[in-house]
Amino acid sequence: MLTLNSEIETLKGVGPALKKKLNACGVNLIEDLLFLLPYRYEDRTKLYPIADAPHNERALIAGRITDSKILFYGRRSLSITIEDETKKLKLRFFYFSNSQFQQFKNNSHVICYGTIRTDSKRTEMIHPEYRFINSKKELKGDETLTPIYSAIDGIQTGRLKNLIRQALNVMKTSKPQELFPKKILNDLKLPNLENALINLHQPPPQTDWSNTEDTLVKCRERLSFEELLANYIRLRKLKLLAQNTTATALKDGNNKVIDFIQSLKFNLTPAQKKAYKEILDDLDKKRPMMRMLQGDVGSGKTIVAAIACLKAISNKTQAAIMAPTELLAEQHMESFLHWFGPLKINVIKLTGGQKKTIRKEILSQVENGKIDLIIGTHALFQDGVVFKNLSLIVIDEQHRFGVNQRVALRKKGEALKKQPHQLIMTATPIPRTLAMAAYADLDSSIIDKLPVGRKSIETIVIPNDKRKSVIDRVKNACINGEQAYWVCPLIEESETIKADAATDRYDHLKDILKPLSVGLIHGRQKNSEKENMMRLFKDAHIKLLVATTVIEVGVDVPNASLMIIENAERMGLSQLHQLRGRVGRGNKQSYCILLYKKPLSAIAHERLSVIRETNDGFKIAQKDMELRGPGELLGTKQTGLPQYRIADLVRDAHLLPKVQKIADNMMNNFPKETKKMVIRWSNSEHDYGKV
Repeated sequence: MLTLNSEIETLKGVGPALKKKLNACGVNLIEDLLFLLPYRYEDRTKLYPIADAPHNERALIAGRITDSKILFYGRRSLSITIEDETKKLKLRFFYFSNSQFQQFKNNSHVICYGTIRTDSKRTEMIHPEYRFINSKKELKGDETLTPIYSAIDGIQTGRLKNLIRQALNVMKTSKPQELFPKKILNDLKLPNLENALINLHQPPPQTDWSNTEDTLVKCRERLSFEELLANYIRLRKLKLLAQNTTATALKDGNNKVIDFIQSLKFNLTPAQKKAYKEILDDLDKKRPMMRMLQGDVGSGKTIVAAIACLKAISNKTQAAIMAPTELLAEQHMESFLHWFGPLKINVIKLTGGQKKTIRKEILSQVENGKIDLIIGTHALFQDGVVFKNLSLIVIDEQHRFGVNQRVALRKKGEALKKQPHQLIMTATPIPRTLAMAAYADLDSSIIDKLPVGRKSIETIVIPNDKRKSVIDRVKNACINGEQAYWVCPLIEESETIKADAATDRYDHLKDILKPLSVGLIHGRQKNSEKENMMRLFKDAHIKLLVATTVIEVGVDVPNASLMIIENAERMGLSQLHQLRGRVGRGNKQSYCILLYKKPLSAIAHERLSVIRETNDGFKIAQKDMELRGPGELLGTKQTGLPQYRIADLVRDAHLLPKVQKIADNMMNNFPKETKKMVIRWSNSEHDYGKV
């Protein structure tokens, strides 16, 4: 007999190919199908007479077929005429087969669901869903609201719906395991798992169609709460596991750190001082530091990371810095060579684009302990990279990496049977609710003030038809010794996306701005080309740099005081804020000009208004999450952010304080249920989340 714990291939119609597709989506057991919820519902409960059916909205009607023919004038189409006691109606199909045509026999009866549209020539229903009926007993609407499911890659929605229907039938004799104690559910005022699943997949007949979300909200909250809780517990467990392992206590080197700070040509801000003291306090302990350093663009996170690295190196151990791009790794390399050069610290860069001979020599020196600080990209993850005594890992732009990758890099320090300390940096300010859910395994330090002397960037929003005045402004700025960026969303012109392309804009600006030097940088160039172009721009050999969003992260050119962003209406708030942060790094007043194409949507208008009115990254991030959702805020489907199946961090933010409270209760008093809950929502027991 089938149970919810039976393998997915035991269902009718699931062969090896379909099983592979389902497994790839996290569907391994029959029970997993039940957590693929409808994203909306349709009301097919009322069967309308044709004459009374509403127009321009979806409705259910029925009739007897009186005519069927294929029309060839204009676009080839299949035309079916049906009628009931009140009126006739045309059904029209533009995509059909001969066998489909043969089904529509005169005098047979059909029920159709679709939208009736009327124009000056005809009233018709185009491409309705339909089924044939044999008797008047079948002439009725559905008993419940009809669930509509999202498509899964390579699986038709009809096929998926059939599998979910089978799973619901299995649930009649095999109940899903309720992992919450009754008292917790009662305190939360949430239904049990079985009732929540049944109501969401098969809303009861009395469900009010006009108020579906309110009616079913508690059922959805029941599942969202469990998913949020499972992810939160998994991250909490990761933190607890780290606290139960041993790290190298980095107690030496305090005097070297003080001397280094005093040698800097600038003063650290109070926020920077507070952050580095919190970090050094963690490094002094025998348990691995797991700390996130948040700071707005230009707030000075890198120098704080340098202090942490110096502390590690002063204890005769190695430090590693991982960046998401080779461009950012090169930027860090330059900064650390400048700071650490006088201290005779050996710094080296390791990236995927290096020649084999160079890479082999670097790996040998890293393994032998001759290198103190290793700066690299994801190449640091690879198996061939062996450290002699790694004690500190700094991960820049955390949202580009995921928990799995953090764990993989942490294992690089296991040569000494000790876990390295971790410092996670991000220039994307994270709203409190998102940080609570996505980074529960990390302590947090925040640099919330810009360095002294930094001027706020003035942001101006201008329509495309004023482009000439913007070009004149760029020309005047460059003639007066300043530099500028011109950012486009695309590399080349696209037939499907109406947005300005960097290559076209480069050709245009290079021509009309002669003799000013104009450069071009984009993601398809070789790394050596990008690095050379950035070096020329940084050394002021290039006055205007036309670029794609590849410059969003890590480029630091103090002389650049003007940022132009094309098609700003297409970008998210956090991305606009990141790009804007590429200027304003010197002591000159800097400007960011946002060019947009008319007409603006309501959301685009609101987005541009927010970016114009504030430079506060945390306010911008919160608004961005409200407008676009957390996945978009940190990069759609980035591995750094949990990919929730049901929960939504904006919609369900009010649940998170309760999640934190219940987590302690579950972990302390119901460990077996807690472990099963984590496995249910992660489909496996990763080493970072075993509970």
